[in-house]
Amino acid sequence: MPLKFTEEHELFRASLRKFLANEVTPHMYEWKEKHDIPREIWKKLGDQGFIGYWVDPKYGGSGLDFSYSVVLHEEYSKTSRDLGLGMSVHNDIAMPYLARKGTEAQKLKYLPAACKGDCIVAIAMTEPGAGSDLAAIRTTAVRKGDEYVINGQKTFISNGIKCNLVIVAVKTDPKAKPPHTGISLILVEDGTPGFTKGRRLEKMGVTAADTAELSFEDCRVPVSNLLGEEGKGFYILMENLQQERLVACLGSILMAETILNLTIDYAKTREAFGRPISKFQANAFRLVEFATEIEMAKTFTYKIVDDHLDGKDITKEVSMAKWYNTELVNRVAYYGVQLHGGYGYMMEYPIAHYYCDMRVQTITAGSTEIMKQIIARMMGLM
Repeated sequence: MPLKFTEEHELFRASLRKFLANEVTPHMYEWKEKHDIPREIWKKLGDQGFIGYWVDPKYGGSGLDFSYSVVLHEEYSKTSRDLGLGMSVHNDIAMPYLARKGTEAQKLKYLPAACKGDCIVAIAMTEPGAGSDLAAIRTTAVRKGDEYVINGQKTFISNGIKCNLVIVAVKTDPKAKPPHTGISLILVEDGTPGFTKGRRLEKMGVTAADTAELSFEDCRVPVSNLLGEEGKGFYILMENLQQERLVACLGSILMAETILNLTIDYAKTREAFGRPISKFQANAFRLVEFATEIEMAKTFTYKIVDDHLDGKDITKEVSMAKWYNTELVNRVAYYGVQLHGGYGYMMEYPIAHYYCDMRVQTITAGSTEIMKQIIARMMGLM
């Protein structure tokens, strides 16, 4: 892989691997059944330095970079997709908004607690009538004196139940032309009057990671809670979405590798007609094809990580990897269930959970269709 890990990375990995083996792996399926990950796990992760390690030490971090997130995703893919999802939303997706666009006061107030796992951060973009089309959001924030009054609903919000702070995409100018120039981002703390966490949504996969509906009814917050400039929210979202999509690329290709290895191990031991099913040419060739596709996609993905670390524009490449990797992991999971036969349909087998967990990957952070549309525009096709 183009990405090079140092001795420091490997020490970080060894410490994380030990933590996951002791604190997470023994409990993961229990958490899935209960549809909940205990809050104390976040605190323990923060205490061990596995959250916000990339944040400036002034605000509670260690001043590392995104390459350490790759290590985390590599290890989460082998143990807990559910924990990995919740943590990546907090650590790699939501917290960077604060670090990059927050005022000094906002960073001092929220980042140290976020690094410790005491303040879980979510980001609320999606609405019942607006998913990938962010310009169509209808949640409003009307300025009245020194406050914004927020009204609207959000849905499919990861960490929505546990969050202490949510970054809300709103329309501060509903009449703006074009519409996206009226979008702003506002910080809302849990417990703010008018801010209500709705039902915990029941999902087909990653059931331990919470996803919720949020509602705002005459929710008043200080003007100082504005994140970045008023009317610049859409541009901030577009800038940060590239890392969100990179996280989706990494999670998908690493899970594809995990699922393939699990399937190969099973195929070598499961017998039919007197021999392991891995010995049948059709099965062997299909597994070889997946191994090849995964290796090629992983190399491309890690090249994008390198470019991201170098500060390059990765919009086109990450859009390519996002749709390809997420479709690939779904194909690998489908075939994994098929080779497991009837056992693959049983939830007591990990392959069944992986199959359900991975289905959302082609939807979240921009669907496959949206990714192809972005690429087509950049190629001058649309």
